[in-house]
Amino acid sequence: MSTLERTGDSGEGFGRERRLTQSSQFKRVFADANRASRQSFVVLYRPNGLDQPRLGLAIAKKCARRAVDRNRLKRIARESFRRSGRRLPGVDIVVLCAQGAPRESNQRLFDVLERAWAHIEKSSCVES
Repeated sequence: MSTLERTGDSGEGFGRERRLTQSSQFKRVFADANRASRQSFVVLYRPNGLDQPRLGLAIAKKCARRAVDRNRLKRIARESFRRSGRRLPGVDIVVLCAQGAPRESNQRLFDVLERAWAHIEKSSCVES
């Protein structure tokens, strides 16, 4: 089964081309980032010159001590990005954990990320 068959042609998958996979890609975002959120998640982004957004996750043990909490936060961020990725411009995004995030409800975390995606979508610094 090909990737296209698994994800459909909706553009909502989370294949390798939609992820930040190398440390140099993360460093580029950290070096000159715009901030889209400060509650529960810190969302940093920077234009990437591509026609699609890419997501990187940096959920630290310092923020979420238990692996189950870190995995939950990553799963929520990936799912939210997958659902909203089609409307986002060509940006590289890094999602970091903020203090208190593991105690938040799933719905609250989705809402925070939705506001971050909306901010990125209408941001004037992104060349769409």
